[in-house]
Amino acid sequence: MTSPEWFSRYQKGQREQVWRELRELGSAVRSRPELAREAQLVCDEMARRARQNVETIVERLTDDGYRFHSNDDRQISQTPHMPPTVTAADSAAWLEERFGSVPMTVLSWMRLVGDVWLVGTHPKWPTSASGDPLVVELEGSRYPESSMRDYIIEEWEQWQESVDDRDDPGPFVLPVAPDQLHKENTSGGDPYGIILPDDSTDALFVSDTTTPFVSYLNYTFAHGGFPHETGSPEEQRIKAALAHDLLPL
Repeated sequence: MTSPEWFSRYQKGQREQVWRELRELGSAVRSRPELAREAQLVCDEMARRARQNVETIVERLTDDGYRFHSNDDRQISQTPHMPPTVTAADSAAWLEERFGSVPMTVLSWMRLVGDVWLVGTHPKWPTSASGDPLVVELEGSRYPESSMRDYIIEEWEQWQESVDDRDDPGPFVLPVAPDQLHKENTSGGDPYGIILPDDSTDALFVSDTTTPFVSYLNYTFAHGGFPHETGSPEEQRIKAALAHDLLPL
């Protein structure tokens, strides 16, 4: 196989083609060091672009008077974007040690983007929480009093128990966000998450459907960080302004 030049092609705008090739290659992307390095360069650039989008959305929402808060009755003020801490790379390495294979897009997100929490209330769109605002929390920076690693281990152990109790428990899904209903402070279903282990380049993101992580992010950014349509004209105007000139991944 000749060098695919994925990174160069990605930078030139051939992003959809590059992701298609990487997904078709599957775990074989790790079979040769030069392929793995090239794929990781693409994932890191994806993460840098995603971080710029997150920062832009947070700035625009803040300028609009948006209140970032917890998804409960108390509505405690929250920091919408927690950049990676100095231990982010260690946390990514631990995840690999624990599960064996973690998709490259997840590792890049942990090292370069950080944790994102866009749940809140817009002054001109009171039901903004129903828009399924973007949340991706892999390092657990909003919970300094808790251990994200302990939480992950507990979730894994609960899944292992279900393996013993059910014929087909399905794959383990690493929780990274509350589901749409929990985001708007109503009872809901299972958290959104990432299927592990997985030695592919791009992760599978599980929400109400299962889709490639980057596809989910692109769709979410195309809707200003709020991918669920509720239909009001004011909502559409706000989301279009939030999404203006965001970077495709």
